[in-house]
Amino acid sequence: MDNIWILIAFVAYLGMMILIGAKYMKSTNTTEDYFLGGRGLSGWVAALSAQASDMSGWLLMGLPGSIYALGTGQVWIAIGLLIGTVLNWTCISSRLRRYTICANNSLTLPAYFENRYHDSSRILRIASSIFIMVFFLVYTASAFSAGGKLFSTVFGINYHIALTIGAIVILTYTFMGGFMAVCVTDFIQGLLMLIGLLFVPIAAYFVVGGWDSMVNAITASGTDASSFLDLMKNNGDNYTVSGILSQLAWALGYFGMPHILTRFMAIKNETELKKSRVIAIVWVMLSLSAACFIGVVGRAYLKIDLMATTPTSEENIFIQMILQMFTNDIPVLFIGGIFLCGILAAIMSTADSQLLVTASSISEDLYKGVVKKDANDKSVLRLSRIVVIIVAVLAFCIAYNPNSSIMGLVSNAWAGFGATFGPVVLLSLFWKRSNATGAVCGMLLGGLTVIIWDYFPLVDGQTLAAATNLYSLLIGFFIGLIAMIIGSLVTKAPSKEICQEYDDVKNWKVQ
Repeated sequence: MDNIWILIAFVAYLGMMILIGAKYMKSTNTTEDYFLGGRGLSGWVAALSAQASDMSGWLLMGLPGSIYALGTGQVWIAIGLLIGTVLNWTCISSRLRRYTICANNSLTLPAYFENRYHDSSRILRIASSIFIMVFFLVYTASAFSAGGKLFSTVFGINYHIALTIGAIVILTYTFMGGFMAVCVTDFIQGLLMLIGLLFVPIAAYFVVGGWDSMVNAITASGTDASSFLDLMKNNGDNYTVSGILSQLAWALGYFGMPHILTRFMAIKNETELKKSRVIAIVWVMLSLSAACFIGVVGRAYLKIDLMATTPTSEENIFIQMILQMFTNDIPVLFIGGIFLCGILAAIMSTADSQLLVTASSISEDLYKGVVKKDANDKSVLRLSRIVVIIVAVLAFCIAYNPNSSIMGLVSNAWAGFGATFGPVVLLSLFWKRSNATGAVCGMLLGGLTVIIWDYFPLVDGQTLAAATNLYSLLIGFFIGLIAMIIGSLVTKAPSKEICQEYDDVKNWKVQ
């Protein structure tokens, strides 16, 4: 009976998301509508859409689970993310929006790179599209995996069946409505995520009985509370400088996230962008603080040891807290179901954005940009929707293993995007002397460094990431940055036309 009311909440929520997709399908007639919503996002929608698509299921599952398992030392990741969010909105958003308009009204990140550097060889467009496909497959898989774990834990159904349900729902409204459907649903999902994040841990804290009772409960669970609550400890061991730097390095990833950067490109005007900046930063401060607190208070509140069950089961901490907190009465059960929808919202808000950006890279950047330049909007739109289905199926296959770690998948994809595109975005916006050759060098060396660092066992059967405990993003970002600087300096300077466009953007001649 309990699950029925939770199921009703889920069905109501998912039905609303699909109706939004159907609504915007009628007004999606061009590729600019499908990929950027006609550059018509309001401040509130842009802010919450960007941050909801940014944080994903790992905010309510991966990050709290990591703190639950390893201690508050994992908070350094959240600090890095907050720094990255602030820098992204204050330094990148406005300038990128103006530059994409100046650069032949670029609709995608690969198109922006090509137009920014007047790259007639198409190498920048092709390379960036390929990297987007590779890393977004992993990122989308993390969202699908989170959805599978949510449905499986709440309803007690097989993980693979749960994974299928989540993937179909996300696919449906992304397929229909495109960018505006994704952004409007992300706006709703961002609000729902924040409400759940704030209410549940605060309620649990008072149920436990305050700080002293929480510390005693953590100790009673067999954990050294002083070590668990020490920011300079990681799973009981002292943090190294390299360990803290690796956690803070998550900040660097923001400069290269296509699904976040496209929100900047789509904002209606500079006034709305300034509004978005404040809303987004406040949202992130609140949500990251609450997510970290879930990991701490959950250690005291839960009556079970999540780590004693199955691998990565600590990532179900928020789900288990809601299931224990909202029981018995029908209204209470329904409210619990709504808060569980907040987790689903976090998952869906990222997966839909990733599917859309990947589709745009293949259909707009590769098909129309390279293969068939005279393709009309109708054929590109049709191909985009086909690509959404194909990418979803591939991500489904990657997420098929029920023991896959949400945090691990997100970490790898985050590093890949940050190192591949971060240096190129930064230098394209703030260094006039940068050129196409430098951008290609930075992109290739940054992206390949992450792949080699994370996936190739080069040191006694270990990857470089495992052997050094250094996050691949930290290494890949600076290798990409140095490579782009050297590549630009040893080759021909940009043309006068390119330099003039740079000055136009710098001097606010493009609004």
